[in-house]
Amino acid sequence: MTDGNTNGGGEAGPGRLNMVLGGGLAVVLLAAIGATGGWLLAGEDDVPPDEPAVAGSATGGPSASPTQRPTATRTTPSAPRTSASSGTGLAVPPVIGTDFETARDELHERKLGWRLVFGSGAGRTVERTAPEVGAPVKRGATVTLYVTGPAPATIVPDLVGDKCDEAAEELGDDGLYPRYPAGRSGAIVRQEPAAGTTARWNDQVQIWCGAEPADSTTPAP
Repeated sequence: MTDGNTNGGGEAGPGRLNMVLGGGLAVVLLAAIGATGGWLLAGEDDVPPDEPAVAGSATGGPSASPTQRPTATRTTPSAPRTSASSGTGLAVPPVIGTDFETARDELHERKLGWRLVFGSGAGRTVERTAPEVGAPVKRGATVTLYVTGPAPATIVPDLVGDKCDEAAEELGDDGLYPRYPAGRSGAIVRQEPAAGTTARWNDQVQIWCGAEPADSTTPAP
């Protein structure tokens, strides 16, 4: 019985040792695999989920939402003020259909200038104006009167001896215009055409001016 126990124990020793060594190796391998799997799982947990990019703010820090630019607002410039009187209370008077001399006198009363343009039709009436009737004008502005018929005849006045600077107004009353070949100072010493000559409206009269005539009432020294 002693031998049997001894043999049995001897045979069982190496086998049990192998089993112990094999089991230990398996445990080590499993532990290593488990550690690796745990690291991989832990690594996956540490990877943060994808997040949308955040625009930086003006101060350098992240901004919760993209900066929105304020919409530009256009300011319409105010329209220039227009007035029927142009701030002076003056407007082209209603002269359409009136005699051109009457129309001229109305412009003169309003301190407006005039220019006559005669046509090829018949009559003396104004058919249109420029600027048009009712248009705002400034004091001293010139209004053109378009007359239906041709320029009528007029008589040249006597200007010799008058002051040169007064000739324009006198000629204008008769529908004529002065021309100064040799200056405008002094008294009128000569004119052309001569006084009493028949001319046409808008014709020119040449005027020569010279020294003021001596006063005959002043005694000689």
